[in-house]
Amino acid sequence: MTAVPSHPSGSALRERMIEDMSMRGFTEATRRDYIRCVKAFAAFIGRSPDMATAEDLRRFQLHQTRVGMQAPSINSSVSALRFFFTVTIDRPDLSRRLTLIHQPRRLPLVLSVEEVVRLLEAAHRARSTRLPSAQPMAPDCGCRRSWRSR
Repeated sequence: MTAVPSHPSGSALRERMIEDMSMRGFTEATRRDYIRCVKAFAAFIGRSPDMATAEDLRRFQLHQTRVGMQAPSINSSVSALRFFFTVTIDRPDLSRRLTLIHQPRRLPLVLSVEEVVRLLEAAHRARSTRLPSAQPMAPDCGCRRSWRSR
């Protein structure tokens, strides 16, 4: 077994990360996304990601928030970087510094009175023009129409 150098080149790190993801059954799309995220992090800090510090990670997440990156995109980067630091370079101390961003729940759409009326009218029209019900066939197929039809 060959020893892994303490600071492998960028392409060697990339290959190692791809191998680690392949062994774990990551899809091609996930592998591509994770590599893209680690590459963006390396570009941000201006050096190889295996030389990163906890402060680099904090600044990167702050940068992502400041440029208006949405929570799902930030969380995707967090997952990629956690994998890189925990699995690929075995530095779980750094991966613990990464925080997932809470994605706010969106309020449900509130329909106007006119929209509710149109919706109910459409349902009424659909009900009056639907195909004959399959309920009469239910006993023949071994299904119950209700709990009382035992």
